[in-house]
Amino acid sequence: MPRRRKGFWYRLAAVLCKPPLLVLLKRDWRGMEHIPAEGGFITVVNHNSHVDPFAYAHFQYNTGRVPRFLAKSGLFKKGFVGAAMRGTGQIPVYRESTDALSAFRAAIDAVERGECVAFYPEGTITRDPDGWPMTAKTGAARVALKTRCPVVPVAQWGANELLPPYAKRPSPLPRKTHHVLAGPPVDLSRFYGREMTADVLREATEVIMAAITRQLEEIRGERAPATPYDPRTERIEQRRRTQEQTRTQEEHGDGHGDAGGDEGRERTPRQTRGSAAGARSRARTQGEQAEGRSK
Repeated sequence: MPRRRKGFWYRLAAVLCKPPLLVLLKRDWRGMEHIPAEGGFITVVNHNSHVDPFAYAHFQYNTGRVPRFLAKSGLFKKGFVGAAMRGTGQIPVYRESTDALSAFRAAIDAVERGECVAFYPEGTITRDPDGWPMTAKTGAARVALKTRCPVVPVAQWGANELLPPYAKRPSPLPRKTHHVLAGPPVDLSRFYGREMTADVLREATEVIMAAITRQLEEIRGERAPATPYDPRTERIEQRRRTQEQTRTQEEHGDGHGDAGGDEGRERTPRQTRGSAAGARSRARTQGEQAEGRSK
């Protein structure tokens, strides 16, 4: 199947984006030989900075197989942004669809036309404190199992040093290196022909994320945690801690209330001294008044 031409909009994006990327980031790019020369395929990429979509797109553009990213369908309707999204062939995700597979119908169509579709399986910038890939959504696995196309795992590191996750200001100096390592396609053949249940999709997604994590371990030269960070588990744990704190505060509050106002509270030395002084002052005043009346 012939490659899709880059077209005017993608070339315009390259003209605008490549010069600052070349200035800000050195490049350590490996694994381009794993990018298929022909036919539709998926790349699955870790996400650790608001800058890394541009840095990764630069890598992918230089392979000759431009990526088609997934984005919310609403972005395709807005003025210049919408025109650029449509012109560069980006792919709308119809999140309002009640059918999970229909939400990715444009991605499936693109793969079947011979496109490269780029997925960020985590769905957002990782929240892992050390920048490792976290648990992912099942969209990439869903499209991969539907089309049975090659799934190329890609790890990247370095854009997050230029602009850390959720930071507002970049740190351009010293100049950072953008590391990219693409690996051989993930073998998902054992899932072919099976009903696309939640368990099957979750298992296939875990296989995909494990491949990305291995690539990132090679880049970083260290081991990832045995269990990926799960934001849902963290939210549950935070709610549990909040509930415990609330219960503790309520219990302490009830304890003060049962003591019966001021009588149940221990007075500080300052309060005790102040009360005694006040009593002496009142006694003197009463004595003077009594003496005045007797005169």
